[in-house]
Amino acid sequence: MKKEERLKALEQKLKESPQPLSGDKLAKSLHVSRQVIVQDIALLRALNMPIISTNRGYILPNQEYSMVVKVNHSMEQMQQELETIVDCGATVHDVFVEHATYGKLEAKLSLSSRRNVKEFLNQIQQGKSQPLNNLTQGIHYHTITARSQDILDEVKKSLDKMGILC
Repeated sequence: MKKEERLKALEQKLKESPQPLSGDKLAKSLHVSRQVIVQDIALLRALNMPIISTNRGYILPNQEYSMVVKVNHSMEQMQQELETIVDCGATVHDVFVEHATYGKLEAKLSLSSRRNVKEFLNQIQQGKSQPLNNLTQGIHYHTITARSQDILDEVKKSLDKMGILC
């Protein structure tokens, strides 16, 4: 493996790992010595990658990727939509609509699990709140966040497969 390929692989491993990765583990997975990993980490830091050294290994600070999706669906599809997003490993940060008179109307959601989705839907079913998409014939937007771009790509593909992406 060439140095450039190894640096990209090292960067990817750090981005995908939620916990610190030891130098030994990285060295074994990339088939190099621990000293080479130390040098590669120094090089990545010089390229402004914010790698943190801990007593358990190397880690990147929480890096979040985000995207906004425009969707249109019925009330009956809301649970499937939200569960699809969280099942991919993403978080539904908010929901917003563009209202003709009032402009952007937004509500924070922070749904990251089926349990969160269930609690949110229970509030709606109990009449404690109404979905914003009632104001716009079902058309609304979500800001979705995830730990990697791959997760966001999977979310988009899944929502498209459901037929609700605009």
